[in-house]
Amino acid sequence: MRHVPTMDIPVTRVLFAAWIFVCAAAAAAWPQWRGPFHDGSTVESNLPSCWSETSNVAWKTAMPGPGASTPVVCGGRVFLTTLVMQPGTNKWTDVAGVCADARTGAILWQKTLGPDRTRQGYNAACNSPVTDGTTVWFFTGTGNLSAWDYAGTQRWARALEKEHGLFMVKFGYHVSPLLYRGTLYIVVFQNKTPGRYDKSDTRHGELESFILALDAATGTTAWRHVRQSDATDESMEAYITPVPFEHEGRREVVVMGGEYVTGHDAGSGAELWRWEFAPRDRKVFQRVVTSPVAGGGMIYAQRPQHRTLFALSAGAKGRADDGIVAWRFDGPTPDSNTPLLYRGRLYVVDCGRKTATCLDARTGEQKWQQPLNVKGTVRASPTGADGKVYIVSEEGDVVVLAAGDAYRELCRTRMGGRPVRSTIVAADGALFIRTADALYRIGRSAAAHP
Repeated sequence: MRHVPTMDIPVTRVLFAAWIFVCAAAAAAWPQWRGPFHDGSTVESNLPSCWSETSNVAWKTAMPGPGASTPVVCGGRVFLTTLVMQPGTNKWTDVAGVCADARTGAILWQKTLGPDRTRQGYNAACNSPVTDGTTVWFFTGTGNLSAWDYAGTQRWARALEKEHGLFMVKFGYHVSPLLYRGTLYIVVFQNKTPGRYDKSDTRHGELESFILALDAATGTTAWRHVRQSDATDESMEAYITPVPFEHEGRREVVVMGGEYVTGHDAGSGAELWRWEFAPRDRKVFQRVVTSPVAGGGMIYAQRPQHRTLFALSAGAKGRADDGIVAWRFDGPTPDSNTPLLYRGRLYVVDCGRKTATCLDARTGEQKWQQPLNVKGTVRASPTGADGKVYIVSEEGDVVVLAAGDAYRELCRTRMGGRPVRSTIVAADGALFIRTADALYRIGRSAAAHP
């Protein structure tokens, strides 16, 4: 399958058609963390431009506990992870997977997935699930991966930390799986030093960073690729979710971390190419949080901690030089959220300065740049749908913009239940917003949406 030369109909749109057939006949789905196209956008329409906590709200459902995973929506169901308390305790002890009815908000079932582990204030309910319309795969920050049918029956489970050892990532292991052509892809890019953040780890020698591919139906390992890097200390660590990329018949899984962007054969894990993003500016603490974005023959990858964003041309082989850089944007850029690729534009939100920028995705030309004037940092990634861009801050400030080459605000509102760290989801004719204590359906009510 080949990328088209324009950005109007990327290959991922074609791939999504099969997903829609499974997930829903008449409503768009949001099956993975960054949506159906892995870029933060969807074809969903007739979405609300404005609302409040009490108006234009179809339902609000209290969550069993806190969490920052982004919900996934498919087949009339909403799935997410949350912390829960064991009976007789007053502590958040475990991570649970939750299934709710997308039309009513009723919680249909809840399953314990494994223990919590909090590092630097971040818990193990930050990894987002994935679904294909018949199965949901939950993943936790302690490496517990499991598959469930929509009735709540477990199909298989694996404890990846028990198999591979504790994941040494400073702020907790917050990586979401990629589901692509029947395979689950999971990235473990970690510190090389055993016990670096957990003294209970008594292993010796250097820890490996790796990409793991599993058969989604059975959970069996398809391949494990050890990813080499000469980065040091925290620069080895990454919180990214891999993205699929297809170009001229080549199917890749693209990842970033440890000072490099690399493309891997989706079937074998073999490294096809790599590009070093900071050869003359090596720093110890360059952990990567922002995930790569791919589309229209380009891969967008950003250096850590508000540094330069690069647009890389497709077709690289071996160790690529800077000749693959189509353009660069020196900021303001984010530290923790991932840019939105939508209708030929790249929307970049600096989470600290709280400034939004719109760039031409093909050329890098800046269309506009504007302070958002919101309270709190912006850790959630922006969402594009129905000609709108949705942005939410940790303090619950929501800004709705008209997508396009001029900055135009459509609405400002505020959500309760702070902090808000989950991405706004557009699916099933509505918006789904997960706050610290509740899940909302914003837009058409169930009665008005048969």
